[in-house]
Amino acid sequence: MSAFAIEVKNASFRYGEKEIFENISFSVKAGEIFCILGPNGCGKTTLLDCILGILKLNSGEVLINQLSKNKLKQKQLAEIMAYVPQIHERTFPYTVEEIVLMGRAHKTDLFSSPTKKDKEIAMEAMKKVGIEQLSKKPYTQISGGQCQLVMIARALAQQPKLIIMDEPTSHLDFKHELILLETIVDLIKEKNISIIMATHFPNQAYYFENNHINTTLALMNNSSFEIIGSPEKVLNEENIRKTYNVNSKVIMYEVNKKQKIRQIMPLSIDRRDRYRY
Repeated sequence: MSAFAIEVKNASFRYGEKEIFENISFSVKAGEIFCILGPNGCGKTTLLDCILGILKLNSGEVLINQLSKNKLKQKQLAEIMAYVPQIHERTFPYTVEEIVLMGRAHKTDLFSSPTKKDKEIAMEAMKKVGIEQLSKKPYTQISGGQCQLVMIARALAQQPKLIIMDEPTSHLDFKHELILLETIVDLIKEKNISIIMATHFPNQAYYFENNHINTTLALMNNSSFEIIGSPEKVLNEENIRKTYNVNSKVIMYEVNKKQKIRQIMPLSIDRRDRYRY
């Protein structure tokens, strides 16, 4: 099979008469990350749900290696795509290890148990995000942040070509957010994996770009992608003000003679338009 690529073409979706997004197109190749940034309610999660097939597009299509996703069987899709949701309901007291092993379900026959290799892959995934010490703990007794890391480990255990993440750092503390971002960088560099990630944090896109990851950022607003490009191109004071009504400043910091990093710092709400949504 040729190098992995996913393409979204002219995608549109609406609830009844309400248009959520329309005519959205983008592509992601192996070893790339595509970040979707935008205000609450702009349709980021709905777009991801349509890519996953949880919701059905009103028009447009999703192609995987130039083949319509609708032509692929569920097992084939499970070998290609993994999903890290924003919120996950915890109903039954499975252990953390059992939850992560669910990422191997597509490799296990209906009446078979996980193999030794499956368990080794699951443990390696837990180690990757630093939760191996929780492996025997009931999933219902861990924190929200730890729960999110379990979801990421489950996705890693699936060994997909693409991981779709919906605001994966929303419940993580400062340290574990960095662990996740470092994990994404490692996955792309070591496994040539592809990532589509919705986020509320502009500097996460800069983090990937600062670490020499092929990063594309889309600003989503008013039912569309208003601008797509590199974080350096997209994340500027004018675009942030238009999208969020926030005054900001892009700053450069020289870590050493070989490394400079770019960040965007919020300064104030644009009070002339403070309560517009």
